[in-house]
Amino acid sequence: MVNNNVNALGVIFANTYDNLVPELVAERSMGSIPFGGRYRLIDFTLSSMANAGIDNVSVIVRKNYHSLMDHLGAGREWDLTRKRGGLNIVPPFAERSVKLYSGRVDALASILNWLEAQKERYVILSDSYIAMNFDFGKLVDAHVKSGADVTMVYNRAPIPEGARSDNYTIRMDEEGRVTEILSNDYRMGEQNLAMNIYIIERESLIHLIHDASVRGLVYFERDILARNLKLLNVQAFKFDGYVARVSDMKSYFDENMRLLKDGSMEALFGPAPIYTKIRDDNPTRYLEGSSVKNSLLADGCVIEGTVENCVLFRGCKVKKGAVVKNCVLMQDTVVEPNCNVEYVVTDNNVHITEDKKLAGTDTFPVFVAKNHSV
Repeated sequence: MVNNNVNALGVIFANTYDNLVPELVAERSMGSIPFGGRYRLIDFTLSSMANAGIDNVSVIVRKNYHSLMDHLGAGREWDLTRKRGGLNIVPPFAERSVKLYSGRVDALASILNWLEAQKERYVILSDSYIAMNFDFGKLVDAHVKSGADVTMVYNRAPIPEGARSDNYTIRMDEEGRVTEILSNDYRMGEQNLAMNIYIIERESLIHLIHDASVRGLVYFERDILARNLKLLNVQAFKFDGYVARVSDMKSYFDENMRLLKDGSMEALFGPAPIYTKIRDDNPTRYLEGSSVKNSLLADGCVIEGTVENCVLFRGCKVKKGAVVKNCVLMQDTVVEPNCNVEYVVTDNNVHITEDKKLAGTDTFPVFVAKNHSV
């Protein structure tokens, strides 16, 4: 495991942007949405923090967090089982001061006592709706070197269709200082799109959140940063690596399928290891008569039929005579004999019955909910 031992602690928000993918978060948080065959979205942020030596991380959850708690456990896979620090999951109502939060200010206000008790100089704040391989050590170094009050991360990208009513873009001067934060930008073409990753001194964050909470403010970007750009030195940090944003069902499908393109897997998983919960499965079995082309298959799959241009999660079964093309099948999905399935996204434990024809389109993939049989 890469370990640079930066003087920072991490705070990850697991439920931010749940509203963008209601189909996928009926029983889970945004952070625990499966991605890329065997991972959850939170794995990418958490692994990047662990790789930078950030060994004190709190995950703030709002609702539907049992799946996430089961996945993260005590943080062993990320080397976060520590006597001091380590992985800390903060559900609402866990303490008298912790409530069901509305925005990032509420969420941070609920852990002020915890923040005050920590020793690290800096706090890194991050959502968990982006799959990326991020070097937090470089972010800390850039923040310290610039002398900024806050450093925010952005990348150059078009605003996702699903996030046109829920995004932040930035403008900056020649020195990289942020001069304007735009909310719900609707411009076409590439923009300086915020990735909702921030670094700030812990003591400064405590002061800002306490002040904002007393005044009834809710949103960290809109209510704190955007209103105080003349008072706060907010610097921009550009990320040029692989970014997979999940902003609606279409983008979820597209970003999984993009992993099948040449260079994508290396770009996302090459810079540093990405860790996830271990599941003791057998290697994927390809039985006689099976055909698999341009697909990503996780451990535990059993393939008897035809699979083309697909991402299959752990334990999926495609029976004899079944044809599955351009699909994302989550964990333990079973496709019975002689089915024809194309442009479909299944949740966990879906059963597609024998001789079924199920087809969506590239623009509107069909979604089958968890534990359903069709």
